[in-house]
Parts: sequence; C-alpha cells; structure tokens
Amino acid sequence: MKRAILFLLCAAPLPAHIMSMSTGDIVVEGNRARYEMRMPLYEMPHVKDAGKTLFENIRFGTSGQAARLVKRSCREDAGQGAYFCSAEYEFPEAVDRLEVECTFHSVTVPNHVHLLRAERGGRRDQAIFDFSFPKATIRFEPPSAAEIAFTQSAAGWWRAVSGPAQVLFLASLVLAARGRRELLLLAGMFLVGQVVAAVAAPLAGWRPPARFVEAAAALTIAYLAVEILVLPKAGQRWLIAGVLGGFHGLYLELFLRSTEYQAGYVLAGAAVAEAMLIALFAFAFSRIGRVAAALKPVQVSASLLFVVGMVWFVLRLGG
Repeated sequence: MKRAILFLLCAAPLPAHIMSMSTGDIVVEGNRARYEMRMPLYEMPHVKDAGKTLFENIRFGTSGQAARLVKRSCREDAGQGAYFCSAEYEFPEAVDRLEVECTFHSVTVPNHVHLLRAERGGRRDQAIFDFSFPKATIRFEPPSAAEIAFTQSAAGWWRAVSGPAQVLFLASLVLAARGRRELLLLAGMFLVGQVVAAVAAPLAGWRPPARFVEAAAALTIAYLAVEILVLPKAGQRWLIAGVLGGFHGLYLELFLRSTEYQAGYVLAGAAVAEAMLIALFAFAFSRIGRVAAALKPVQVSASLLFVVGMVWFVLRLGG
C-alpha cells in the first residue's frame, strides 16, 4: 500500500515544473486597457498556436460585461528565454472594478501561476491566478493591513504545498526520521534553512535562475533518499536537512522576487503549510508501516524517490 501511494506521488508530477510562473501588466484608462504578458519559453513547446491559445485563456471584464480584444501581438525572445505578448482591450464602459479570469494552468502545466499587476489612474493592485484561484476582482483600492497579511500568508501557504518537489521532499524528510524526536529536529532545521536562504540570497545579491533552483530541488530528493538507503545510521542528519532546506528556500525567494510580497508573511504561511504536511505524512506513514512492515516500505519508497529525483534532475538540467 505504501509503495503504491508513494509511486503515485512520485510519478504524477514529473511533467510539471517546480517554478512555473508568468507575469502580466495591465494599465486601464477609462474604457480601454493595454495588457502585456511574459511567459517562460519552456512552457511553450506543447502549446499549439500559442498567441491565440494564451489569449483564449485570459479574459477581462467589468460590471459583468466582457471586454473586447481589439488587437494582439506576440513574439519569442530566445535570449531572455521568454515569450512576450501585448494586447489592447475595449470595455463596454469605464472600468471601476476589473474582473479577470485566467486559466493558463490548463494549457501550460497544472501548477502554473500567473501574477497580474494592474494600474488605473495611479492606483495599483495585483492578483495571483492558478488552478485553485482562476478568477479575481481587482478593485484598485489600497488593501488593509489585515488583507495584506491574509493574502500574502495564504500565497506562501499554497506555494509551499502546490509544487511537486516540495511535497516529495517533505515525504522524504519524514522517511529519513528515525523517531518522533528526530523528525521534529529535521523539520525544524529544514524550516530554518529555508528561511535563511530566502532572506539571505537577495541580501547577498544572488538571484539564481529558476532552472537551477528546480534542478537543485530534484537533487535534494535524491540525496535524502541516498541517506536513507546507504547511510541508515548516519549522524547529524539534522544538518543535512538544514542545508537541503536552503535550496527549497530559493524557490520561495523566486516567488518573493516576482511578487514583491513581504517575506515575513509568505515564509510564515509556507512554514505552517509544511508543518501540517509533515504531520500528515508522519501519521499516514506510521499507520501504513505497521501493516506493511514485512515489505520494507521505507527502503522501497526511498528507492523510488531516488529514481524520481535523479530523472527529474537530468530532465530539468537539460531542458
């Protein structure tokens, strides 16, 4: 049973990217708007007729009435590794609140995130779209402190559990623990390493590209699996957890860099989500392990995680 569960966890997310994110900017003037979008090129090869398809998957409106796409254009920039599009829209009336529906995740990868920044009359607002939140209303009103805290913490919470690499690594972390006390230590050091990396990287002026972060995250899964298989009695595993947590912190730093959200809120939300997921894995694995102990579920699961981590690393490094 445990083998089947972890096999599904491992195999399903391979086509996805740890960091699949596009950005857009829309400037509204009266009943017209100009929209510009930047999409990573690595999301585009399987998107047929990309220019048309992308604009079929983002829609704007106001007061329940859809905007009309007046014109659009797209171009590929291999040097920047991006696909750029721009468009002009006309609304039935002057825009008070901007209604947006974005389903880029349906034509790119399931964990794709689109960050939309909007401006009208000098007022700015933004919204994030993914498969769980494909619709939003932008009000062009300064959010309250409570709204900022909730929105940004929720974004951190979701970013921490929506990526396949994060979920697989946390499963590996639970497998690596040889008892409840060690699990608490490993989890604590992982969270510390994550926070330190997310905060220290921008202060040091280091901005690793998404491909590097994704490849490194895949290696963390493989490395921890090796620890479980080859060094089952190794000491100071808590130190390894802290170092590996640093690589996952770089993923959150990428998100912070793109959104300009406050690190405290995002990291707090991520930490809560990860702690909940670790507790869930620990509970499930302890129950399943008692039933399937004769099948050596830890060794089998670690082997699967190692294979997935290495294959993922090679794919992301090359593509």
